[in-house]
Amino acid sequence: GVEEQVRSRSTASDPMHELIRHSGKMVLLDKMLPKLRAEKHKALIFSQFIRVLDMLEDYMRAKGFPFERIDGGIRGNARQSAIDRYNEPGEHRFVFL
Repeated sequence: GVEEQVRSRSTASDPMHELIRHSGKMVLLDKMLPKLRAEKHKALIFSQFIRVLDMLEDYMRAKGFPFERIDGGIRGNARQSAIDRYNEPGEHRFVFL
């Protein structure tokens, strides 16, 4: 996929920058999320693919966006706790994956 191509061809010191540059959806996300956060909005991003969620999680960490994530590996109480933290008034969780 794109991630492997970027790693093999990239001479840049920041692979996240290269990943963003080579993906139109990531370019759009990289433009939208800072604006949404500045306006005090929250974002909810869905994906059926664990690998995509992994890349998005890496992106959120690299950009310093606080986030919560649930996927098929998160069960019961941990799932509900993540939802509660994201929805809590005054909570600084910005993105929910």
